[in-house]
Amino acid sequence: REWTWREDRRLRRLLKEAHLRLPSACVEEIDYHQPRGLDRGLMRSLTGCEWVRAHQNVLITGPTGTGKTYLVCALGNVVCRQGIRVRYRRVPRLLSELAAARGDGSYSRLLAQLAKAEVLVLDDWGLALISDSQARDLLEVMEDRTQPRSTVVASQLPLEHWHVALPDPTVADAILDRLVHNLRGESMRKLITSPGSAREAAR
Repeated sequence: REWTWREDRRLRRLLKEAHLRLPSACVEEIDYHQPRGLDRGLMRSLTGCEWVRAHQNVLITGPTGTGKTYLVCALGNVVCRQGIRVRYRRVPRLLSELAAARGDGSYSRLLAQLAKAEVLVLDDWGLALISDSQARDLLEVMEDRTQPRSTVVASQLPLEHWHVALPDPTVADAILDRLVHNLRGESMRKLITSPGSAREAAR
């Protein structure tokens, strides 16, 4: 009973810290009957969280209404159940937080908080236009997550369109190499020249 109580308390703490948009979302309740291209076997493999231990990233793309937020929150939930620290952020809100932190002197502290999360969930990637300064802020976040951490991204944009959605091609290369390199060991520059390869990496 003591062990169960401690585990339940730890899970509640991790879920509270994660700030998941849908904290009750769980992989066991994912609906596979809707024709949205979900691979049941792949989702089942993700529940073991080996991708977290291997410091790999998960990228989920699809049009509005296909349940991307539910999926990333369900992954965040199962990661918390493994005792792993998670943070959820909508990208537009995160960019506003980073801009405000620059103004009040808490920028380094916010970056450090994000870096401590073993899994960072970024929802609504590419939903709004990103300025040069915002792209540089994203690069700072991604730089802290290269190799030792995992990132989950949900976006309406197909993967091959992510590069052109960022204003500075050089910064775009740097950001997307850090996200996509862990999937295939290739640079984003190569992926965007081969739409078939980009779709495969997004699966």
